[in-house]
Amino acid sequence: MLSSRMGVASVSELATDIAVIVGEVKFYLHKFPLLSKSNRLQRLVLKANEDSTDEIYMLDFPGGPKTFETCAKFCYGMTVTLNAYNVVAVRCAAEYLEMTEGVEKGNLIFKIEVFLNSSLLRSWKDSIIALQTTKYLLPWSEELKVVGRCIDSIASKTSVDPSYVNWSYSYNKRSGASNQIVEHHQKKMNVVPKDWWVEDICELDIALYKRVMIAIKSKGRMSSDVIGEALKAYAFRWLPDSFDSLVSDDYAIKYKCLVETIIWLLPADKSSGCSCSFLLKLLKVVILVGAGDLLKEELMNRISLQLHKASVKDLFIPANSSEETVYDINLVKSLVRRYMMLEGSNVDSSYFENSENKGDELRLGNASLLTVGKLVDGYLAEVASDPNLSLSSFIELSASIPDMARPVNDGLYTAIDIYLKEHPNLAKAEKKMLCSLLDVKKLSTDACVHAAQNERLPLRVVVQVLFFEQVRAAAVGLTSEANGTTNGSTRSTANIEADWAIPITDDCNSLKKQLRTVKIEEECRANEEKKKNAKNTKNKSGGLLLPSRSRRIFDKLWASSKGHSEINRSSETSGSSQSPPTTVNPGEAKSSGSSSRHRRHSIS
Repeated sequence: MLSSRMGVASVSELATDIAVIVGEVKFYLHKFPLLSKSNRLQRLVLKANEDSTDEIYMLDFPGGPKTFETCAKFCYGMTVTLNAYNVVAVRCAAEYLEMTEGVEKGNLIFKIEVFLNSSLLRSWKDSIIALQTTKYLLPWSEELKVVGRCIDSIASKTSVDPSYVNWSYSYNKRSGASNQIVEHHQKKMNVVPKDWWVEDICELDIALYKRVMIAIKSKGRMSSDVIGEALKAYAFRWLPDSFDSLVSDDYAIKYKCLVETIIWLLPADKSSGCSCSFLLKLLKVVILVGAGDLLKEELMNRISLQLHKASVKDLFIPANSSEETVYDINLVKSLVRRYMMLEGSNVDSSYFENSENKGDELRLGNASLLTVGKLVDGYLAEVASDPNLSLSSFIELSASIPDMARPVNDGLYTAIDIYLKEHPNLAKAEKKMLCSLLDVKKLSTDACVHAAQNERLPLRVVVQVLFFEQVRAAAVGLTSEANGTTNGSTRSTANIEADWAIPITDDCNSLKKQLRTVKIEEECRANEEKKKNAKNTKNKSGGLLLPSRSRRIFDKLWASSKGHSEINRSSETSGSSQSPPTTVNPGEAKSSGSSSRHRRHSIS
């Protein structure tokens, strides 16, 4: 057992007459200084005399031996130093020893209370430090209301108008200087941010943090956005960067309690306060630590309100062990479905379908819907490479958003192409089902170039791409002619597409019969065409530059659908190269010169 005489010899030459044992430390002291300050020691000494012993045991002393030494020094009239780190412990110890005004005026309890009220609780950082020490002194610190007073002091300061903040605080965000200090007599160089207090309270443990945040919210002066920032900062401070740590047995309970508290503290306004990215991170933690379905549902409802603010990376939520896929596809489908249920009533599809400028109107009126469409397509492109992703899951997620959310189908085409590449064993019927999601009329020119040369696509899709590109090129020519004449034709692309709708359907069957002949002819003329067209890689007709296979297919369909036996022979010659082009000159898509006029007359 350790012993201490506290330098008593320098204060008094009298021999010690009492031994106070606190924990494992024995203090050799004098009765008179102790009895003159402490009611409890008076009773304990009296009892020790009755028992004929000079030892007093205080095994449950708050603050331990170090704190008792401070109280004993005060009894001897020695100078003691109080600060934010030890004041709560000394206050609890003084209460334990009953060092009240009834024993002596100006006793330790009175002096500590003066220090607390006049200095410590008026200091922002000292209040936080003192509050953090209270967790080691329960239940004394709670019964003495030290915890409540520290919390109230912190909450009151956070509610002060930022322009009146004149004390030091930590602010290490990118928008502020590291450890920025603002003092009363210092000229303020920067405006104090609304969330100036967020980082300092992150040092509190979760139980005290919860109580502080409840007090701050109860003041009713803090916006939901700032509350959300505070919760985000605390989560990033204490949640691990690695998800492997979340599932470890040592920390699972700790992180479960943490994430439950954060979700419980989320702002009442579900549509604001916390970013969608942060909510999705919380959702990952909830799933990994098994926090429960209620918390999961709460987060999913909040996320669905602002899904358009998420990124593709945010949706990479690991699947549980019972699923074969890497990521939880069903969870994303549920989020998209909830979003569409909330937003569906706000979208008037008939209006956009009947609008001449439906693309522009959709972008103006439903930007969030377009964003979700891009989000889903981007997510599909990422998960399409998963060999365990079923075709039904891919189709269900793709079909979960309406057609109007995809004014351009390039993103969906990319996802389909990746899925076809990573799943080469799909049956023809499955490929047809997958590609039925695609609207070739909404593909860009670059996407059409790629699709026309894509051997993974079903033949019917390639044919549709070729037809539409020729129709689009013809429409450009008609528009140019209409703009150049007073009484020219005003037919729109939609009318031309309608004219071509029937031939595409009627001639697909005849196309299959012609393919075999086409392939034989192509093989015989392949070497000759390769030499002949080495110097001519552009499509002189102004349409899409195609490989020989696609060009021959297209020319035969063109001839059969229009009843002409000879159409665009020069185009056939120039486009018969077997080397798939990689780029398309935008200028070639415009119709000009005699070739453009010839093409326009041939379809009029």
